[in-house]
Amino acid sequence: MIWQDYIVSDDRVLLGKPTIKGTRISVELVLELFSNGWTEKQILESYPAVSAESLRAVFTYLKVCMQQELYFPISA
Repeated sequence: MIWQDYIVSDDRVLLGKPTIKGTRISVELVLELFSNGWTEKQILESYPAVSAESLRAVFTYLKVCMQQELYFPISA
């Protein structure tokens, strides 16, 4: 999957936070929904501009960020 087809960052939209292309739905919001127990089906029904592919792209984007060490280390 090419996450760049689905995830963008524009300084004019949500202060440049990564969002799903063509929406104001941030990667952060998607993660918050999943962490609060929402299912993929619930997200897709509640946000019609979001596709299953764009949800997968969120996780592909995060995987790349982790691989590039774009995260805050957690001390043990």
